Amino acid sequence: MRKYEEEHYLFENVKEQIYPWITQSLVEPQALNGKMISEKDTPLISFAGDLMILFVIKRGEEAYEIIKDNMLPPDCDIEALYQIACANLARDVEFVIGNTMYGAFAILADGYHEASSLCFRHIWDVCVKKLEDDLLIMVPSKDTVLFAPALEEEAVEKMKYHAEQVYELGKNRISNKVFLFTRDGKELLAYDETKH
Repeated sequence: MRKYEEEHYLFENVKEQIYPWITQSLVEPQALNGKMISEKDTPLISFAGDLMILFVIKRGEEAYEIIKDNMLPPDCDIEALYQIACANLARDVEFVIGNTMYGAFAILADGYHEASSLCFRHIWDVCVKKLEDDLLIMVPSKDTVLFAPALEEEAVEKMKYHAEQVYELGKNRISNKVFLFTRDGKELLAYDETKH
């Protein structure tokens, strides 16, 4: 019996509990099987800059297992899996926008899926419309997403400092890079500060 045929991994049994996680490294300390991830056996989607999306199955209140290739039927469409994972995330996780004390904003969720908010273009569409500016976004860890209007230089500098502190603490770190969500293109891009 192949792994994807086992009761524990049958797609019909787990599809309601699959979520997308944003990552940069191939280590996921919050996952049951995430100490080391191999690109050879883990379905990954290239995202923005050097960020990737991997998929996890919720196995308990605070337990997640990374989906490996051998857990998926051979005919599994990764794009369709991404759509299912995002639908589950939208159904199960509430994303709230909070203010920081220095003029930037944060995405608040449940401690596991804050970074996954990057998957939802509509969150960022609403934010660029309300703030009437492009957004600079930082994702220093799985549970920390910070953003500020691109033209608010003081807020941006303080956000960068805050994000660097979170990243340096090293708990569930993702990236210390800056990303840009544009009002016009409505897409998330790696931000090259040397061009601005």
